[in-house]
Amino acid sequence: MLNKAIKRSASVDLSYCVACGCCVKVCPFNAITIDRGINAIVDTSKCVGCGKCAKECPASIIEILEK
Repeated sequence: MLNKAIKRSASVDLSYCVACGCCVKVCPFNAITIDRGINAIVDTSKCVGCGKCAKECPASIIEILEK
C-alpha cells in the first residue's frame, strides 16, 4: 500500500481578517498576500502548512488544514 503524503495549507477566515499583514511578513514561502487591502489570501500552491502565519496572526483566524 502506498503512503500518500498529507498536504497541509493555511486557511484564513476572511470574515474576520483585517489585512494587518502580520502573516505576510512571517511566511517563509511568500504564500500569503493582501488582496486589495482587505483580506489575506493564501496561495495553496506555495503554502506548505508550516503554521508560522497562524502563530503570528493577532486575531487567531488562520488555521492549518489537511487536504
